[in-house]
Amino acid sequence: MDLARTEVEPRAGEKPPARRRPRLRPCPRTHPRTGSAARLALMAVPVVFFGLFFAYPVAAITARGLRIDGVWRFGRIGDVLAQSDIRHVLWFTTWQALASTALTLLIALPGAYVFARFDFRGKQVLRAVVTVPFVLPTVVVGTAFLALLGRGGLLDELWGVRLDTTVWAILLAHVFFNYAVVVRTVGGLWSQLDPRQEEAARMLGASRFAAWRRVTLPALGPAVAAAALMVFLFTFTSFGVVQILGGPTFSTLEVEIYRQTSEIFDLSTAAVLTLVQFVAVGAILAVHAWTVRRRETALRLVDASVTARRPRGAGQWTLLAAVLATIAVLLVLPLAVLVERSLDAPGFGYYKALTSDEGGIFLVPPIEAVGNSLQYALAATAIALLIGGLAAAALTRRDAGRLVRGFDALLMLPLGVSAVTVGFGFLIALDKPPLDLRSTWIIVPLAQALVGVPFVVRTMLPVLRAVDGRLREAAAVLGASPWRVWREVDLPMVRRALLIAAGFAFAVSLGEFGATVFIARPDNPTLPVAVARLLGRAGELNYGQAMALSTILMVVCAVALLVLERLRTDRTGEF
Repeated sequence: MDLARTEVEPRAGEKPPARRRPRLRPCPRTHPRTGSAARLALMAVPVVFFGLFFAYPVAAITARGLRIDGVWRFGRIGDVLAQSDIRHVLWFTTWQALASTALTLLIALPGAYVFARFDFRGKQVLRAVVTVPFVLPTVVVGTAFLALLGRGGLLDELWGVRLDTTVWAILLAHVFFNYAVVVRTVGGLWSQLDPRQEEAARMLGASRFAAWRRVTLPALGPAVAAAALMVFLFTFTSFGVVQILGGPTFSTLEVEIYRQTSEIFDLSTAAVLTLVQFVAVGAILAVHAWTVRRRETALRLVDASVTARRPRGAGQWTLLAAVLATIAVLLVLPLAVLVERSLDAPGFGYYKALTSDEGGIFLVPPIEAVGNSLQYALAATAIALLIGGLAAAALTRRDAGRLVRGFDALLMLPLGVSAVTVGFGFLIALDKPPLDLRSTWIIVPLAQALVGVPFVVRTMLPVLRAVDGRLREAAAVLGASPWRVWREVDLPMVRRALLIAAGFAFAVSLGEFGATVFIARPDNPTLPVAVARLLGRAGELNYGQAMALSTILMVVCAVALLVLERLRTDRTGEF
């Protein structure tokens, strides 16, 4: 008798008994409505944060400018846009942004190819060096080029040439600032394209250029478009660079908004210009989101670690040398001149002068701006990690509807909407209970966190999307709560990305200037505000102290970037 059999054998002439199927208990899965509710719960805190500290201040200052004696004056929009000087500002803003974008692509695309396809000694350090200008405050960028191209600068001393009041200084400074955007965005994708596709085209008789034009260039198109749009966005809203290098001759929308609010006190004109900038930035971000989605879904990529190799032949070595020379002249030289100018006084005189308040510009010695900036940046980083982490978790699933995609676009708006408008809006909107924050220290970190959140989201989102959803489901089946699932499954995988996001948020918060210039108190200035105020005062001592503070800020940002490059394992992302 077979003990393993449990069925009873039927007698002759009897039908076998029907088999009874075992009842299977369904595996508990998250109901779609439950998942949507969880996503909305995650979105709640970021939405409230952006509503209170971004939408409300911008709407308040816009309403203050367009509502006169209790009546909305929308006709003011046509009146402002009809002014010839305003039309000139709009034209120059657009023209210089287009020229800066084209020049940046022309100079940076060879660098993107070198970082994507070549493997050479010191590549990791050089990658961090290339990224340092992007996280530097625009005030420091302007100061560095002022030391190189301005009166008494290196070119002035060597050849008697000054470019600080010309458009060329602005264009070169924009290339300096945005070089890393092209290298990381385009180079990140380029390093993942399979080189065998181009090699196959050449084996079929195509020339090297024809194979690149027909195979590689179409694949790179979305990344090049995304990089171009981001460069155009940053240059379209340029403030610190134009403020320092443009002088009274050149003015962008951002500079004009600052001038109308802080010097002329014409809030209606500033409100109209804010609306114009808002519409333009919204259109740019919409096109950028489309190019990003196209890049994510249209290509079949390979591991970036297998595509890079040492340069071969005279042509490739020449290209590598040319890129290194470009980096040395365009990126390293301005920073080196900045350091040299800060050391002009014997015995570190400019640095020692930072410990005194004899100049009367500040209520405290300028050196205290270093401690203030570090404290504000740490607080802003904590806020950005909280808000950005919740937002990235809400955006993890790709099958998002229009509501979630709109939420994603909302997170990017602070990078393009006038920081000057946000800062002045803070003064107007956050001065009454229960949001009377003008006299509190937290108002500065809140403004800085607005520009840090997009970097946190863009750093963490790809990593969160790469986590296998089945791991979360298995943990939920075993009875883990959502908090424990995140702690046990997601956090170990995104810990490194979280540290990188914190580093970027810290760096950009440290250098925020447009909003902070309005809300930083005279007895608690930040580094960028202190640099701008020192440059605005005549005198060799003030100029030297500005160079010294800029050097300190540059060193802090460079150290943060070097630490990030050591933490980074995935070299394919934008940042």
